[in-house]
Amino acid sequence: MKQYIVLLRSNRNYRFLWLGSVITQLGDWFNLLASAQLITGLSGSGIAVSYLFLARFVPLFVFSPVAGVLADRFNRRHIMIFTDLLRAGTVLSLLLINSPSRIWLLYLLTITQFSLSALFTPARTAVLSNVVERQDLVTANALDSLTWSTMLALGAFLGGIVAAVLGIAAAFVMDAFTFVFSAWCISRIVVLEYQRETEAPAQERGWLTFVGGFRYLLGVPFVMGVSLAKGAGSLVWGAINVLEINYADKIFPINDLKWFDRLHIESGASVTLGIVYVISGLGTGIGPIFLRRIFGDAYHRMLWAVAVGFVLLSGGILGLSISPSLGIFSFATLVRTVGSGVVWVFSAALLQMLVPDSLRGRVFAFEFAVLTLTQSISTYLAGFFQDNLGLSVRQTTAIFGITGLVMSALWLIFMGFHSKQAKQLEEQGGIAI
Repeated sequence: MKQYIVLLRSNRNYRFLWLGSVITQLGDWFNLLASAQLITGLSGSGIAVSYLFLARFVPLFVFSPVAGVLADRFNRRHIMIFTDLLRAGTVLSLLLINSPSRIWLLYLLTITQFSLSALFTPARTAVLSNVVERQDLVTANALDSLTWSTMLALGAFLGGIVAAVLGIAAAFVMDAFTFVFSAWCISRIVVLEYQRETEAPAQERGWLTFVGGFRYLLGVPFVMGVSLAKGAGSLVWGAINVLEINYADKIFPINDLKWFDRLHIESGASVTLGIVYVISGLGTGIGPIFLRRIFGDAYHRMLWAVAVGFVLLSGGILGLSISPSLGIFSFATLVRTVGSGVVWVFSAALLQMLVPDSLRGRVFAFEFAVLTLTQSISTYLAGFFQDNLGLSVRQTTAIFGITGLVMSALWLIFMGFHSKQAKQLEEQGGIAI
């Protein structure tokens, strides 16, 4: 942990970037639990919850090409501040939803919020390489993952309690405040970026500006493969977002604790979900740290770390499908999230090391677009399998566990073709051009 403390102490810019993430990620989980509880209470439909997640994911896919172009053309810091402030206002508007007739407004505002997130995320991911030295990129990504997981654990647990005790409105207000705080933190960052051209070449304007980034990926298959890693993982783990709610509500609700009556908590589903998210936070936090000690930062060894991540992800999900108790379910969740955290951190660090800065925004936008597309597909199928095909939550979970094994095999095949190239790039000091 010492290296993470040193990075925060020595790098003022990263410290503010990290601090903004801490508070917004805390609020994100308040928002998710409150939204899930609201939509479940207003509709009582499994597919309605899937639609909620689709409203969060689809805008990320649709707007990612534009976001990548903006991140490579304009000031990334200004983009993040602007979108943070707009997201604060959007989240506050969720307070208007108080009846089943306004469910449409929840979806509309969620789409708006995550359209803005689509602009924010590639800019933040790309700017990380502008505020952190190359030798610290794995450390910074691992710390980001640890932060995300810690806020997942804390935010999910507190979010469940706040939504149950103080009400859904309080959770939304707190989330809005986090975006304002993040905007202030980002305003304190001084980013030394490369000189941007105000005009793109005539052959690469508008949509073709994004196509130029895609053309780069086609010309470097190794980088293309790495950029698809998160998408392959999200095709597997995306469904778990929906399925965990079903497990908490129908299979493992905690309803027999005496202090429920004292706090006037009517259902233990939110508390169960909070506990599951706490375990998820631990898994995504310790996974990258532990595997980095084993595999290190060399490109070809990082590819092996991602492979191990896929295997753990798949095994954990299969474990969820056969868990007889909340304890076993929690352990399977730990295994699953260790895997997903490793895939996320090591693939991101590889891209930040491999991609030239002038193309980084578009490459991360492409990665983000694929991620959200596959996550949307996975999320929709989770609800579809249950509502339309009559599969149980356990059967649906098993299907995605098997899908994870297929992704593991495909990654190993990819490694077989490109591990030699990874070693060569490492020896050359590494930007893939």
